[in-house]
Amino acid sequence: MSDPGGGRRPRWWRRLPRRLDRLGSGLGHQLRARLAHGSVDAATLEEIFELLVASDCGAPMAEELVQGLRERAERQRLREPAELLAGLRSEMESKLAGRNRELRLGGTPGVWLVAGVNGSGKTTTVAKLAARIKAQGLTPLVAAADTFRAAAQDQLRRLVEPLGVDVVGHRPGADPAAVVYDAMEAARARRRDLVLVDTAGRLHTKDNLMQELAKVRRVIAASIPDQPEESLLVLDAYVGANALAQARAFSEVIGATGVVLTKLDGSARGGYVFQVERELDLPVKLVGTGEGSDDLDDFDPAAYVSALLADEAV
Repeated sequence: MSDPGGGRRPRWWRRLPRRLDRLGSGLGHQLRARLAHGSVDAATLEEIFELLVASDCGAPMAEELVQGLRERAERQRLREPAELLAGLRSEMESKLAGRNRELRLGGTPGVWLVAGVNGSGKTTTVAKLAARIKAQGLTPLVAAADTFRAAAQDQLRRLVEPLGVDVVGHRPGADPAAVVYDAMEAARARRRDLVLVDTAGRLHTKDNLMQELAKVRRVIAASIPDQPEESLLVLDAYVGANALAQARAFSEVIGATGVVLTKLDGSARGGYVFQVERELDLPVKLVGTGEGSDDLDDFDPAAYVSALLADEAV
């Protein structure tokens, strides 16, 4: 089965321009002001670059977008402000194109590994994924493998047991890999479709954390061939560039297949998606937009760019 729950048109994109602008970023409005005189001279391009950097696109991506706009304007003889903005929109959409954003599920059971720094919304995301899978008529089971955070298992149980989703966990401080192994055995015995693995996001040292994550992944691969089918990295949009170095380490260890970006709708720096995809070379597959069990949407690149470049709240 491919892309469970996919194809939902996320309602929250209509609210995104207001959310992105509420702290004063106003990227779409400011870009229109810079392009109003219909010129793409060096000064205008520098101002556009600065606006894109301020929106958290990252300097390398901002430079690529500005260079693409300049070349497009020369090639197509763009002069009108609306044409120039459309040209920038096309450049942005091209940067997000060509990535596979589907969620894959085809194992018996399948396994999705979820990793990220504590505080990024990782455990909440696992619960939302459980609700999403259950809404599609499938049966998930959750492995509470963050045994180093005392409240993690309790939090998971509060979130998913009311949904009728089983949680497999051990005592605090137990071996996370043993939890995952038991969860997969339970999933087989109970004929569950998917095991969602909530992993630790912080240990005493980064090396210990990475070793634990690597061990969990090895146990999954040894127990069920071709699993985990998805290894999702949860990132907090508020943190911005500071999180990317650590995210790269997580990505390498777990063999990340995609990103779940949380709190994007609450951040004034809405361009972060561009920076994430460029720096990590991973697709943003899902966006967390609130605390509700259904506040997890498919990432829609075209709708996202439209929201980012909106002139006013819609």
